[in-house]
Amino acid sequence: MIHYKSIDQSQFAEGTDIKEQERVFDDFLQDTLLEIQGSHINKTNRIPHNVHISSQPDEEVPYIFLKTCNRSEMYAVVDDAKEDIATLKQFLFDLTGNDEDIDAYLYSFVDEECIRHLFNVASSLDSLVLGEGQILSQVKEAYAIAREAGTTSTVLNTLFHRAIATGKRVRTETRIAYNSVSVSYAAVELAQEKLGSLSASNALIFGAGKMAELTAQHLVAHGVRKIYVANRHIEKAEQLAAEFGGEAVPFEGALKQAVDVDVIVTSTGAPHYVVKPWETRQLMTKRKGRPLFFIDIAVPRDVDPEVENIKGVTLYNIDALEAVVDENKEERQQEAKLAHAIVEEEVKSIEDKFQYLSFRPLMALLSERCERIRLREIRRASSKLPDLTKSERRQIEHMTRMIVRKILRMPMMKLNASAGTPQEAFYIEAMRALFKLDTIGEAATSEERHNRYRDAKQ
Repeated sequence: MIHYKSIDQSQFAEGTDIKEQERVFDDFLQDTLLEIQGSHINKTNRIPHNVHISSQPDEEVPYIFLKTCNRSEMYAVVDDAKEDIATLKQFLFDLTGNDEDIDAYLYSFVDEECIRHLFNVASSLDSLVLGEGQILSQVKEAYAIAREAGTTSTVLNTLFHRAIATGKRVRTETRIAYNSVSVSYAAVELAQEKLGSLSASNALIFGAGKMAELTAQHLVAHGVRKIYVANRHIEKAEQLAAEFGGEAVPFEGALKQAVDVDVIVTSTGAPHYVVKPWETRQLMTKRKGRPLFFIDIAVPRDVDPEVENIKGVTLYNIDALEAVVDENKEERQQEAKLAHAIVEEEVKSIEDKFQYLSFRPLMALLSERCERIRLREIRRASSKLPDLTKSERRQIEHMTRMIVRKILRMPMMKLNASAGTPQEAFYIEAMRALFKLDTIGEAATSEERHNRYRDAKQ
């Protein structure tokens, strides 16, 4: 089981060449792999022949591609990781369509380390933002796409089901996703804590930059009723307001129109105070005692500190917000220790299951292989017998199924009878050798696999 990942952006200092190469490769890989996994799968849910990596004719390597904000990952079930690494690397190398050595952009995890990595990813323990909530949905989506495309296997199904369950367990049993670790999100959470539900509240945003946009996103996500945007360049205000179904207002005199606003966010680049005490007092007089929450995330500050002394006004500036964020980060680090313990527990559990898979699912692997052979031969026969009726096709389907079932009956019974006996290991090894089976694939030499992949490209 091998996992490949593009360079993690957090591993590198700012460097134009590295960043640009990473961006080009990552974008190309994302587009290409999604096409392979999605729209390029034909109606029979078979991978196109040009992406076969297996040595066995008409057999595909089970795989899942996972794309997040900082990684492109390939999980594949192969015959022998040590032998197949070169083939999979070459496969990814050929996808780029250039002569650049991409080894610097790739690394691999095998077996237990692969399992542990996936569980850490699903639990948001390997994210740039520890405990972020989006990654689990991305893992679910990647798995759903692969299932729909028919590119998974028993091992991958088992692995990803457990990974998703582990991610859910971490979020349920720890507080790793609690408390914000971004300034804009922390500000909105504080506003909600102070004012209660924001569903009946309006918000006024001074500025139209990135921080203003992020804060607007969080406000909308928390249910704020309407957003007003004030900016010195009205065009930018209109653009940001339109994005969230809000309304642009003139920058000058914007505070006078904030009678029905409960949250005011300031994020301008002004060198002076944008919100002054005297006009805030005038506004509070009109509000008749209704509380007003200021979020000043500008550097330098947009809101005069004296505003905080006005009755009914709550002010959080960037310094206070960063202190909250730092405290929350420390709490998440502590919760991460609990999360890692859960991951290790789940890794041990699924390893035990995979050991069990070395026996009982060995029968399933044999059945699956025989079924693939059966279906392949039916397709070949059907192409030569185009005039078969539906009834005749059903009879052939039934007959071939019964043939496979009866052939497998005695080996299955013998293998099952050896469970828990001193002969168990012998029969498992014998079954693997006779039918070229492995717990995570079907055996073949590295040279055969490599040649198969090369032949498939032509």
